[in-house]
Amino acid sequence: MIKADTIVYEKSGIDACLAILDNGALREFEVFNESEAGEGNVYLGRIIKKVNLTENKYGFMVNIGDNKEAFMNAQEKGLLEVNMTEGQCVVVQVSKEAHGDKGAKLVRAVQIAGTYLVYRPFGSYVDVSTKISDEERIKDLQEAVMKNVIQQQEGWVIRTAAAEADINDVLEEMSKLRDVYETIRIKARSATAPALLYAKENPLFELIRRYQESLTSLIINDHTLEEKVKAVFDGEIIYKAEPSEEYGIQDMLQEALQKTVKLPCGGEVHIEETRAMVAIDVDSAGNVGRGDMDNLNKEAAKEIARQIILRNLSGKIIIDFAGSSEYRFMRGIMDILDEELAGDALGAHVLGLSKAGNVEILRRRRRPTLLEQFSEECPTCGGTGRVEL
Repeated sequence: MIKADTIVYEKSGIDACLAILDNGALREFEVFNESEAGEGNVYLGRIIKKVNLTENKYGFMVNIGDNKEAFMNAQEKGLLEVNMTEGQCVVVQVSKEAHGDKGAKLVRAVQIAGTYLVYRPFGSYVDVSTKISDEERIKDLQEAVMKNVIQQQEGWVIRTAAAEADINDVLEEMSKLRDVYETIRIKARSATAPALLYAKENPLFELIRRYQESLTSLIINDHTLEEKVKAVFDGEIIYKAEPSEEYGIQDMLQEALQKTVKLPCGGEVHIEETRAMVAIDVDSAGNVGRGDMDNLNKEAAKEIARQIILRNLSGKIIIDFAGSSEYRFMRGIMDILDEELAGDALGAHVLGLSKAGNVEILRRRRRPTLLEQFSEECPTCGGTGRVEL
């Protein structure tokens, strides 16, 4: 289970970084730029061109004011297919941020997230977070929300935080989220595309909610956030001018960008990010005896889970553990991965063992990886890491 006791927030101009620590170790890191198309932002975009896809399907490249053209599919579950032409405007939301040479991915079914609820103006049902286990509480929350649905086509998701909230606070948020969406609609009528209609809340508050059970302290360098933070967090709040330097975060980031991670047992984990997948290899490095392979793999499984979250590795992740790859040896290793990745915000899923004996993991791709954020492809070797003789 992923835990954190400290969040370090450091802002510089329009850029800000968030470091999540547990017992002094870096668990997660995020950089965001207020001027870039972040996941959840809503825009009035302008269609640039229509693009043909496979099986007679098509989509559109859309200008949302970002430095890359964004993509919108013409077909979207729950909505009628759109048939637009170049120059037309459309209200869209970023569902996946730009990464590498690919622009952001857009959807038309806008969703507005609050603390207790997610408002789905294009939905038609009330869903509940699977992390709420109390059946009576689920029933009470669903009934309260359904009684206050005011439109025939209106959907809601009841978030985990609602489990401990006062019902009146949940209902009050329903009204606020409707107002947010109505403001988006009003802005869209008078805005000139491309235009930002709505920016999602500072990621700091989502992280506070996510780690609320284990979080004890928050380190920030932005006085303007202090009062807002106090309203949602009752732990220790400390102001420091340069928190990243004081907590050694830059050094930890440098380690996180290395391809090889050394294990306490003497083995190594090698991580290679490619366009198609992430390949991870567990190596005894000649320092682990045959009888210790199981312990090596268990140690590696815990570290690999930590690295997946820290580096924001996503898409297809293929792991080649050391020694035998028979299922009877790998079952316990996969159980460790499942346990360590439980609660991952991007829903990492251990698929199982392939016929080739590799463990496969699938994780949603929402943001660039740590490597993509802090480096670019070498123009000399084209990303191969090798130079022709």
